[in-house]
Amino acid sequence: MAPLPTRPLALTQGDPAGIALDITLDAWTRRKELSLPPFLFIGDPEALAVRAHLLELTVPLQIATAATACAVFADALPVLAVPAGVDVAAGIPHVATARGTIAAIELAVKLTVDGETSAVVTNPIAKSVLYEAGFGFPGHTEFLADLAGKATGKTVMPVMMLAGPKLRAIPVTIHIPLKDVPSSLTAELIIETCRIAAADLKQRFGIAHPRLAVAGLNPHAGEDGALGKEDQEIIHPAIEVLRAEGIDAFGPLPADTMFHDEARRRYDVAICMYHDQALIPAKALGFDDSVNVTLGLPFVRTSPDHGTAFGIAGKGIANANSLVAALRLADDLARVAGETA
Repeated sequence: MAPLPTRPLALTQGDPAGIALDITLDAWTRRKELSLPPFLFIGDPEALAVRAHLLELTVPLQIATAATACAVFADALPVLAVPAGVDVAAGIPHVATARGTIAAIELAVKLTVDGETSAVVTNPIAKSVLYEAGFGFPGHTEFLADLAGKATGKTVMPVMMLAGPKLRAIPVTIHIPLKDVPSSLTAELIIETCRIAAADLKQRFGIAHPRLAVAGLNPHAGEDGALGKEDQEIIHPAIEVLRAEGIDAFGPLPADTMFHDEARRRYDVAICMYHDQALIPAKALGFDDSVNVTLGLPFVRTSPDHGTAFGIAGKGIANANSLVAALRLADDLARVAGETA
């Protein structure tokens, strides 16, 4: 019999009005058949109990800590209680829950930085709800980087990667309007993104010599400047610097020919210039089983690659596959990190 893990994953509640509670409950009920690693749910136990009743699921909940969660996990869903702030109704977001959502993330990071949990797995948040409550970050990724910087005293540059069975993709610019991408894109940003990607693919994913395919910004990668100068003046020089450092980066490549089956066999990660250039192919090729991974952090963080899906919350039709994949990948990456520490 395999030894019981000593540290659980820290799983945040996300927005409790969305499907985060549904998929958490579903994942736990299938924990044995899926051989899931133990996780500690950080959130409101009452909201979880109400959702389980709504979904007609028998899920025993037990208040736990990081130290007791692994022993509890086989027989009950361990919960570290963080009040939601208001009674939660499935599918109806409320600004009063924002504080609990944020507190759950903060606590998950603290536990992981302190070594009490092995990795952070975040359920989906509703940024509009958090913004209404005064949340000052574009999204999860930037908030996690700020928390990591405060915890370590070091500047942290987060890199968002969507990792699925058919594609890994990284957007160099993330949560900004499309009209702002050209002015935000710099050679320095591309270089640093690729450095972090190459380092984490080696250290956490075990890829000895990562191959980075770099997309162009413009159609046809600029068509030798006829369709835009950024590919020649920003992206190409960045790739030259990376190659001089020994990083196997190549491009800029026309994005419309990067994602078919044969093309994907030539690289380990696609470096894309903006959010949708990366996330559209990533989600098209693996919507239910792709995982959002934040590279560049001093701890492992994964997340399902979908949103809160308020419209189906509490209806028993939410698909937990992406959360399951996020839990498994977080556990794998944390084990590799522990072995190489």
